[in-house]
Amino acid sequence: MAAAMIDATDLDRRLARLDAVGLERLDEVAALRTRVDRKYLVPVEAAHDLVTAFAHRSVALEVGGLRSFLYDSLYFDTPDLESYRAAAHGRRRRFKVRTRVYRDAGTGWIEVKTRGTRGETVKVRLDHAVADRYELTPESAAFVDEAVGRDGLAATLRPVLGTRYRRRTLLDEGANSRVTIDTELELAGFDGGVHDVPSLAVIETKGPGAVLDQDRWLWAHGMRPVAISKYAVGMALVHPSLPANRWHRALRQLGSA
Repeated sequence: MAAAMIDATDLDRRLARLDAVGLERLDEVAALRTRVDRKYLVPVEAAHDLVTAFAHRSVALEVGGLRSFLYDSLYFDTPDLESYRAAAHGRRRRFKVRTRVYRDAGTGWIEVKTRGTRGETVKVRLDHAVADRYELTPESAAFVDEAVGRDGLAATLRPVLGTRYRRRTLLDEGANSRVTIDTELELAGFDGGVHDVPSLAVIETKGPGAVLDQDRWLWAHGMRPVAISKYAVGMALVHPSLPANRWHRALRQLGSA
């Protein structure tokens, strides 16, 4: 592991030395709308070391000359926080709805995540105007209802939490997999309360099911998968009265960051 203090700027310098891959090629090889995810909450220097360890077989997503991208997401839930509570209690049938803005590109989406029959994450998305990010248009509301399989659900949803972070994406073509690294995480309750996490990175390995070599590397260096959802831990941090035992380890790390 690196001994010197390393921050997100050093991470970006390391990524700059990798070969580049475009978005079209990334989606062709590893779109992974249906996938198995493993998430890790680690110091930024550990993310830097992971990139270094797999530099020989990784390429970095590059769009418009950029290799890190600012994401703004806004999560929607019912007044009684059905989406949050279903995740907190590990219910098999659960959903997550968010609008997402890619700040560097100036584009927006509405995204819906559900669970597949084997427990895998299934994500679908639809173009959504940046100007409409705080609401669900009639078209996006119909999309949400269809994706979740519940007529009228979208009409009950309201924005409850915003997240902002900077993402980098690595592609391992040989393994049909990718790794994302998020830093500079900011979690903001829609009704107040902000939590910044400058010293930690969220690493997510995404593959069709098999354990990736990147997972094994992280395990060998003492880092294990952690139950973490930016939406869930953000809500738990800004609303401490919510049930959050499922994310206890992640909340402890975030709280001390």
